Amino acid sequence: MNGRHHLRLTSIGDGDGMLITPNPDGAADFAALFDAGLDELLADAGHLLIRGFGPSVDDFNELVQKYSSRTTLDPARVFHGSAAQKVDSGHDPIGLHLENGGTPYAPDLLWFHCVKAASSGSQTTVCDGYRVWDALSDRAREAFDAQPVRYARTVPADLWRRLAAFMAGDGRGPDEVTVADLYEQANPGAKVEFTENADGSLHYDYQVYAAHPTKWSSRTAWANSLLGPSFNYETPDIRFADGSSVPDDIVAEYTEVTEAVTEEVLWEDGDIGLIDNSRVMHGRRAITDPDRTILNSQSYARS
Repeated sequence: MNGRHHLRLTSIGDGDGMLITPNPDGAADFAALFDAGLDELLADAGHLLIRGFGPSVDDFNELVQKYSSRTTLDPARVFHGSAAQKVDSGHDPIGLHLENGGTPYAPDLLWFHCVKAASSGSQTTVCDGYRVWDALSDRAREAFDAQPVRYARTVPADLWRRLAAFMAGDGRGPDEVTVADLYEQANPGAKVEFTENADGSLHYDYQVYAAHPTKWSSRTAWANSLLGPSFNYETPDIRFADGSSVPDDIVAEYTEVTEAVTEEVLWEDGDIGLIDNSRVMHGRRAITDPDRTILNSQSYARS
């Protein structure tokens, strides 16, 4: 890629993650990232940390748009620009998950922009699903190979309608969309059933394999939202598709394995993070500095 020779690429952590910084020759500026093939680098690395470019929020939004065919949203969050939303998920630790991994709207790409880093704690965590799958026992692998996991929950009317209107993108407002729009906008091949309740809220039942090939590879990753959060939403009922619960010993195993290969992102002001949301789960340690400001964006990769 034309812009890549202006960048320094180094490995971070114990896995495949990559740190991208300006070349010491000083020739690189933020524009170099637009021609650096970040999507190609991500396919190998799983997650990228981009540091030292000092981007504005507008720069971040523009970079997201450059590498995305379209963006999506969390209807419970506030927008900052055309693509970014402020991360607002309380102060407690957040378990590992794929962004929207318990819904039929999981994006390909998850972006972060650290506007103001925390003075202590508050680290974002990342966990490569390839490493988890490689470390799980045969018993656990067989269980997750045998059938999908089912996520079921009820979503308030204002939230599902806002999501449907945004994803439809045809000028209709939240009061004009229907459940049919949710089916139409679901990711290709998604197995989901929506039921609109009398009060306008929506119950959904979504099935997806917890271990699966990734966006850019046929290699299996254990990448899902079994350990994930429910901030702003009802806690989902999670079980296997046949209605059975995941056995306690398997829950204990994947909890231990994921923590063993989890790495922490120590944010600095101006950092940008990019995650392959089909492969790498993310979470957060407890927030000990509430003045930190992190924006994120969810998007689909260009074909």
